Amino acid sequence: MIYTVRVTAGQEKITSEILRKKSKADKLNIYSILHVDNVKGYIFVEAADEHEVGKLINKVRHVKGMLPKPVSVEEIEKLLKAEKQPALMIERGDLVEMTSGPFKGERAKVIKIDEAKDEITVELIEVAVPIPVTVKSKMVKLFKKAGEEE
Repeated sequence: MIYTVRVTAGQEKITSEILRKKSKADKLNIYSILHVDNVKGYIFVEAADEHEVGKLINKVRHVKGMLPKPVSVEEIEKLLKAEKQPALMIERGDLVEMTSGPFKGERAKVIKIDEAKDEITVELIEVAVPIPVTVKSKMVKLFKKAGEEE
């Protein structure tokens, strides 16, 4: 069965690591621990029964409790599929416009893309000294492809 554990939002990764270490140390019957990046405040624990999960989460920092009903694998698959976004269409050399943050509305040239971290390093165009700025890819929108004419 898969049980849902409520945790402090933003602490899912740390808490899942703490739970993993505790399950090994206490030799609990826990099969897997999963945190999904786009689901804030929850961790999924696969265990033999509800009591094992109760032993696991007892007196663990950032854990707020456990939901009473177990979830199905199909429900978790939906969450994982929702997380997958279409391939990033921005490439090195493209011009982008910042959509949020301190540089909102500014245009910049893409100099580096880190797909693993979902980050883009850009150089602001309309500044006296070009400084590389690393931002999340969802903070920019494509303004002009690298090879397009004006």
